[in-house]
Amino acid sequence: MHTDFLLDRFRENARQEAIIWRDRSYSYGWLVERIDNWANELIKESVEPGTVISIESDFSPNAIALLLALAAQGCIVVPLTLSVEMKQPEFRRIAEVELIIKVDDQDDVQFDSTGVRATHRFLRELKERRHPGLILFSSGSTGKNKASIHDLVPLLAKFKVRRHSKRCIAFLLFDHIGGINTLFYNLSNAGCVVTLEDRSPDNVCAAIAKHKVQILPTSPTCINLLLL
Repeated sequence: MHTDFLLDRFRENARQEAIIWRDRSYSYGWLVERIDNWANELIKESVEPGTVISIESDFSPNAIALLLALAAQGCIVVPLTLSVEMKQPEFRRIAEVELIIKVDDQDDVQFDSTGVRATHRFLRELKERRHPGLILFSSGSTGKNKASIHDLVPLLAKFKVRRHSKRCIAFLLFDHIGGINTLFYNLSNAGCVVTLEDRSPDNVCAAIAKHKVQILPTSPTCINLLLL
């Protein structure tokens, strides 16, 4: 299984902090348990490898566990946050989403089938290889939003090399490649992912101080706002 190396590291560090969400700490042991529980739930829901599934959430404990469970199942994941709420129906259509998983602000989860059958050639190729996938959308700053399909196997492979374990804020969004990279880097190295309810400068600085954050992956614009 393509995510086995991650689960092995989680088990090695079961008592370490994996996620801080709303000032509550979740350990790697908890994360392994939730991934196993969601894997069983996916079986009950008859979710097959290659199914295109949107996770509509920001970083939260269940959203993270679901992302990893779906990757282990060989599904193709489409993360969507509230920042694109108005465009979510369009993005679901473009990605040919077959199942919607909504994770609300209380971290409660809801499954909804769309009745769609994914037929795009790139999606079929991933399904035939039995590789998990990731679909991300561009910001649309130069025109229409565009979807990019990633094979998660080579994307995850670079995280097999052990690096420094750090405490890092999940500043970049759940549906952004930078946010996904932040998540996988930190989890693969038994670091701690500190999530945010809002990304205002005051809240970011408060989280850094309270949770002893070591890394803030962000944009020059945010740094300028912090300086102001």
